Amino acid sequence: MYFEALKIFCDVVRHKSFSRAAAANQISQSAVSQNVLQLEKSLGVRLIDRSKRPFQLTPEGQVYFDGCKGLVERYYAVEAEVRTLRNEVAGPVNIAAIYSVGLGDMSRLVQQFAQQYPRATVRLSYLHPDRVYENVLNEQADIGLISYPRPGKDLVVLPWRNERMVVVCWPGHRFARCKSVTALDLAGERFVAFDDGLTIRKEIDRQLRRHKVEVKVTIAFDNVETIKRAVEIGEGIAILPLPTLYKDLQAGTLVAVELTSPVMHRPLGIIHRRSGLLSRAVQQFIEFLRQNHNGLELIDGAQESAGVDGDAGGNGHAFASKVTV
Repeated sequence: MYFEALKIFCDVVRHKSFSRAAAANQISQSAVSQNVLQLEKSLGVRLIDRSKRPFQLTPEGQVYFDGCKGLVERYYAVEAEVRTLRNEVAGPVNIAAIYSVGLGDMSRLVQQFAQQYPRATVRLSYLHPDRVYENVLNEQADIGLISYPRPGKDLVVLPWRNERMVVVCWPGHRFARCKSVTALDLAGERFVAFDDGLTIRKEIDRQLRRHKVEVKVTIAFDNVETIKRAVEIGEGIAILPLPTLYKDLQAGTLVAVELTSPVMHRPLGIIHRRSGLLSRAVQQFIEFLRQNHNGLELIDGAQESAGVDGDAGGNGHAFASKVTV
């Protein structure tokens, strides 16, 4: 179909890659190249300058892309609207998510959605927060899953869930025997932090400053998984969202300690473009996510689900009394 060729061309431009456009359309890279060549042949002009790395649009290609992207979006929106009349949920759902949204949790949700709506195809990419915004705005993703979401004139923000922030340490740390700590208890501790530019780092720093607490940042990373591994080998403690820790608590490699003053939460939101229409499948996935908004669990419940029996003795993974320093 001619519109499919237009979509493939637009995907090449949006993804800035023939291979990624091939993956997005579930065809070979050769097929993508042939589609673009056929468009160029029918128009009698070169749309993409392949002599440059990365490739660039020719002036004609830019005009063609600017005109076609709206047509393609509208065509598939109309197609989705027709399916909606039959109450059919089908088609692609492209998601850009931050690394720490929870790989295991998201995999479970995607599988459940696929079972409920087998004609919908969910594609999930894990990216740096800045790339999440970029992918949504440039139409590479239908929705983004982001922490501390920023609304804007081109973006709609929908609240998803709030995640309790906890102090994380390795089992041999003195905090591992404690039920809760306060910001004051963290003073002078070796600390594994998020990178400076991330909103979550700024929020943690702001809360510590408000309580006149200084920690010794030993190392900083841009994602939760690397921070957890650094804490696990004793580089320092950290403050992380509780839902990102369940597997580690279950394995006994990390310990989560309640932070009582201040009580901190990380908000997660769903973002999408203000302009353009969301397909029935995308709308349904957003609703599905918002119905599965768990993330407010208390630490005791998390530890219990991880197999901790609440005894302060033994392996030291349970909670006892508040720490004193």
